[in-house]
Amino acid sequence: MQLDVFSDLSEKLNYNLNNLDLYVKKGTLHTFDQLSATCHWHPDLEFISVIEGYMSFFVNGETVHLEKGSGIFVNSKRLHYGFSSDNSDCSYIVVCINSSLLGNDRWIGKQYWDEKFGSNTVDYIRLHDHVSWQQNALISLTQLYEEMHSPDCNPLQLLSMALSLCANIGDHIAEVKEHAQIDQSWIYVWKMTAFIHGNYENKIKLDDIAKAGSVSRSQCCILFDKYVGQPPNAYLIKYRIQKSCELLLHTDRSISEISISCGFQSASYYSFVFQKEMGIVPKEYRRKARC
Repeated sequence: MQLDVFSDLSEKLNYNLNNLDLYVKKGTLHTFDQLSATCHWHPDLEFISVIEGYMSFFVNGETVHLEKGSGIFVNSKRLHYGFSSDNSDCSYIVVCINSSLLGNDRWIGKQYWDEKFGSNTVDYIRLHDHVSWQQNALISLTQLYEEMHSPDCNPLQLLSMALSLCANIGDHIAEVKEHAQIDQSWIYVWKMTAFIHGNYENKIKLDDIAKAGSVSRSQCCILFDKYVGQPPNAYLIKYRIQKSCELLLHTDRSISEISISCGFQSASYYSFVFQKEMGIVPKEYRRKARC
């Protein structure tokens, strides 16, 4: 089964520039609920470079340790998230690159992309600063960040650096030994998390999540516990809180507006849940995060 039938329902990224599907930002784990991002997936290639501290990183059922000076490449359409296993913070650069940068679907570059970053290649590559080509990839992430956030940002430079980074990975990515057979359970989880990502602002019941994956309520809970590490309702709340944090940081919308847009029944209920999850009320979170 091809994942393309529901790829449009994956995690939506807020790209830095209009008409350039490139996401380049710095982040810290402390901005997430319990220092853990929400498990998600998207068609974009994702790169992480650790600036300070360290984190654990989950990709399709495996967890790796990333420390300062190292990073990770995450292949397209893989479930993943970073988190702290001991409540220590971590700062990092994250870069996400969409295949739309290659333009025409009939171009040979798109064929190359599909071959190198499809289901028949590895889920991730851990990047070390003592391996030459991997060190170059890590340097490229810093250069991409500096260019994206410079006063005289050059979109052609961004495009060139992003594609060069992908070409570097493409030269070294390994195929799996046998033709990859996607576990049907993963597909159920992808569909259910995609449903949450696309509908979190609306009222969602457990039945709705299970229906999105074409499974029963009990099987839905079992799959979330096994592959995501938490019950579906807890995942939904965590995702809503994460999206609200983005709005608190990057917009001036009121707490009431944010609460409704993220699927909470009222501003008071949103503030209650937010404080329970984050240990601080939304208004104070916004103030501290912007200092």
